[in-house]
Amino acid sequence: MEINRPALFIEINEKNYNFVAGINDENQNFKVIEKITTLSEGIEKNKFINIDQASESIKKSISIIEKKINYIFKNVTIIVENFDYLCINLSGFKRLNGSQVLKENISYILNSLKLAVSENEKQNNIVHIFNSKSILDGTHVENLPIGLFGDFYSHELTFFLINNNDLNNIHKIFNKNNLNVNKVILKHFGEGAQLINQNKEIGAFFKIKIKEDAININFFDKDSFIYSERLNFGTNIIFKDIQKICSLDNDKIGSFLSDNYLNKKDFNENDLLEEHYFKKGNFRKIRKKLISDIAEARINETVDIIFNKNINIKSFKENKIKIYLTIQDKKILNFFKKSFYSYFSKDNVLDIYFIDEFETEESIINIANLSIYGWRKEAIPTSKPKNSLITRIFKSLFD
Repeated sequence: MEINRPALFIEINEKNYNFVAGINDENQNFKVIEKITTLSEGIEKNKFINIDQASESIKKSISIIEKKINYIFKNVTIIVENFDYLCINLSGFKRLNGSQVLKENISYILNSLKLAVSENEKQNNIVHIFNSKSILDGTHVENLPIGLFGDFYSHELTFFLINNNDLNNIHKIFNKNNLNVNKVILKHFGEGAQLINQNKEIGAFFKIKIKEDAININFFDKDSFIYSERLNFGTNIIFKDIQKICSLDNDKIGSFLSDNYLNKKDFNENDLLEEHYFKKGNFRKIRKKLISDIAEARINETVDIIFNKNINIKSFKENKIKIYLTIQDKKILNFFKKSFYSYFSKDNVLDIYFIDEFETEESIINIANLSIYGWRKEAIPTSKPKNSLITRIFKSLFD
């Protein structure tokens, strides 16, 4: 970004389009000069369903910003959170036989692995590559070991990919508005980087967000984005189970769980749900302990699925790890806290911290600064990878 030249960032999710325009000031920091939030149109369940509707909605907001700041945008950076994405970890190696690790060695591994991912994931497109792990002669090396002598070097990378159809739809929507998409950035990466910037000694940690219909699990270690996964259920399973028993609506269930955590009551078998929780004329004798037990059982089951039944995540639980947990439904936040603390007190390798969701503007500013400075563990291919021997033979025959 050039100093004082406006740049446009747009976060896309199924509820809102968040537009932030800003400049890179003299101190090389992103400064917001205009912002707009509108309801998302043409998108449903994190999939575009109407290109024209989405394009027209986005066009109106961009036009408002351009008129206010007297500037016409040609480029845009897109931030996505809940689109389908894929996380792949791969390692490559180089036999050194006593020679130095060179930049060319690392570039070769990076380009070779990038080519392998691209050829095997033709339905998806790479949006991020991170340096995950460097090992020289069996010893983990914190930074890239360029210039060090050794016999065997291995390098692990993490690739994040987005479905081609989603990516093509994004490009089409903005091309219709005469905008070039500079980059598509995963919001999970931005939020993890934000936590790292706020706490330089953070070490390895999980960033977990529990929403109504999904759970996003992200693992960071040594400033690198190592692993990410989306589970297609959230707090809705708690409400659905309680609804089956007592036919209460979600607001009443949330109120009960919130109220009774604050009261800190241990229910006995005779404690019944008060009449005001029911719709008029629908009162039934339902034990409070039953509802409380259902909620706790579902929360404990959710934690168990995340940390004990997930093979990928179990492999990361080797050392002391922090968990930063965000729960979107504030009505049941405290009830969740009680159950999570109880559950994690059994596991001394995990420290849990409950944090609020980052404000949209704050999150976009952080991502804008990432685009200015880059990220120290993000890997950038330096050259085009060489084609395989078979490909080169065919090209020589038919070109």
